[in-house]
Amino acid sequence: MESIKYCRDLEIIGKYDVVVAGSGPAGLAAAITSARMGRKTALVERYGLLGGNLTSGLVGPIMGSVSDGTIADEFEKKLGVYHNGREHEVEKAKTVFLEMAQEAGVRVFLQTPAVDVLKDGNLIAGLVVATKSLPKVIQGKIYIDATGDGTVSSLAGAEIMFGREPDNLVQPATLMFIISNVDDSRVVDCGKEDYPSGTPEHRFVALCKQKSEEGELPPNVSIVRLYKTVRKGERMINATQENRINPLKAEDIFQAEIDLRKQIDQVVQFLRKYMPGCENCYVKESANTLGVRESRRVKGRYVLRAEDLILGRKFEDVMVHNARFVIDIHNPTGGGQAENREQDATPIGAAASVQPYDIPYGCFVPLGVENLYTAGRCISGTHRAHASYRVMKICLAMGQAVGTAAAICAERSITPPNVDVKLVQDALAAQGVQLFH
Repeated sequence: MESIKYCRDLEIIGKYDVVVAGSGPAGLAAAITSARMGRKTALVERYGLLGGNLTSGLVGPIMGSVSDGTIADEFEKKLGVYHNGREHEVEKAKTVFLEMAQEAGVRVFLQTPAVDVLKDGNLIAGLVVATKSLPKVIQGKIYIDATGDGTVSSLAGAEIMFGREPDNLVQPATLMFIISNVDDSRVVDCGKEDYPSGTPEHRFVALCKQKSEEGELPPNVSIVRLYKTVRKGERMINATQENRINPLKAEDIFQAEIDLRKQIDQVVQFLRKYMPGCENCYVKESANTLGVRESRRVKGRYVLRAEDLILGRKFEDVMVHNARFVIDIHNPTGGGQAENREQDATPIGAAASVQPYDIPYGCFVPLGVENLYTAGRCISGTHRAHASYRVMKICLAMGQAVGTAAAICAERSITPPNVDVKLVQDALAAQGVQLFH
């Protein structure tokens, strides 16, 4: 590949205790937690708003569960969706997240993507960011990669895992959208595939599959999921799907945007024709960015495996306790959920169940980079394990745990491989997080 040498003197625009890259659920929780613990904290975000897929990605379901007392409870209460089973109001979330960061004392850099790292041996010496006035450097004692794509870890030379075995395919990408003018009294809400036979939901799932095969829905859109929002007459829709995508390639991202926006129109026409109460529905809003389920996974001191989840394994160095969500693998090669039988023992249309499991400290500590943590879907785990822990509520708890650990490291001038995990656990317990019950 042809290359060109490029160099420039880079201005240092800030020195911090903790620098967090990415403001999705994990990164936002990490930055807020670190700042609340008294550490000077910077949060670097590539878009012009905080929240990641909770806002720009229009992902409503704050799915998954964890032990009581985590920051996820606070987020759900502030968004008005605590224990009510509805999807949050995205416009409200945009303001709530900014206020939470500001109140905690986080220095937020918006529209400032991380583009490179400076290294000093095995240490990150600075994060290079693209500002509106040329590339700059932000320095920290401890860095947290919450980019989802493991961008900082990759730039720093960490060991990367990608996709499933043996073909390295990742889960498909999606564009979420919201429809309005829905008759709440008639619509059938359908958020999964495995409903009891004979129910309206089961009949709708079967219809989706049939119309996908007949061409009224795209061939890889074999299920249309509808979720209630906090507003009457609205439904959040999870249906569009782009298979065989590499979400790290610009050309794939662009093509997916084109294909998925065409799919939105097809799905809306399908709902108007076949879903009672949706005859006059229209698209109120669509995601501003591609919804990527899976890309890089950063290998850490421990690699979480599907067997750990299925058996509900507990760890002495627990950071996230009683995490639970099905092994929810959206088919990388076709429609629906779960991989084909050759790749996964789970039948098509089903999702492997798990017992409440722990995520240990080692999953957040990348190999080969001394002053770096990961948080969110890029932590250390297998393709199948990742399909469970990648969801919002679990990622929020991850962020709190890593933000706590980073604050302790910065305060004591130690690095993640050398921290006493008991100190982190005690600090989480002081915040109200249950780790052993």
